[in-house]
Amino acid sequence: MEEKTRILLCEDDENLGMLLREYLQAKGYATDLLPDGDAGYKAFVKAKYDICVLDVMMPIKDGFELAKEIRQINTDVPILFLTARTLKDDILEGFKIGADDYMTKPFSMEELLLRIEAILRRVKGKKSKDGAIYKMGKFTFDTQKQVLSIGDQIKKLTTKESELLSLLCAHANDILERNHALKTIWIDDNYFNARSMDVYITKLRKHLKDDPSIEIINIHGKGYKIIIPESNN
Repeated sequence: MEEKTRILLCEDDENLGMLLREYLQAKGYATDLLPDGDAGYKAFVKAKYDICVLDVMMPIKDGFELAKEIRQINTDVPILFLTARTLKDDILEGFKIGADDYMTKPFSMEELLLRIEAILRRVKGKKSKDGAIYKMGKFTFDTQKQVLSIGDQIKKLTTKESELLSLLCAHANDILERNHALKTIWIDDNYFNARSMDVYITKLRKHLKDDPSIEIINIHGKGYKIIIPESNN
């Protein structure tokens, strides 16, 4: 018997939480509902979840803090934020932490299900692909393990970081068009996803700063280009 996909759902609105849990369970997902970030973290460390759906505004520990703690022990599990806040800074904060998607309340349960399924398909598709290993100056990037290494230093990348760096490497010394990257990784090229990609570009630049020969440059109006010495390309 195939094991059900397991969802960690953290929502302090009891009525909304119960409705979402019942709906997701009816769609075949094993769903654990927790009322706050502290309870959510305790549940996460005890069980294996395929995706986390976190409300941002929760008592004791909010969704952002919970996501930061989750990312410290698991860089791969997808995170989708539910938020009543529409401020750009709040949404970008979620992407900086490592969110895969967000939904602004109110939303339809059908749309939530579609977002969850899209994320899970993307993760499954990535795992099924053969991994490539790129030599970039002093760095080695293992796409399958999502590991960037230089000397004896090893950095585990998040799924989004790995996907974006893989695309850049596949277009090494050539332009990676912005819309292509957005539609490949984020599915949609809307404003917030575009800003999310900018955040991840900044993160990748920090990861690569120990080798000045490797650069990610902006190509105005088009996208990005990773510069890798020809001997490594």
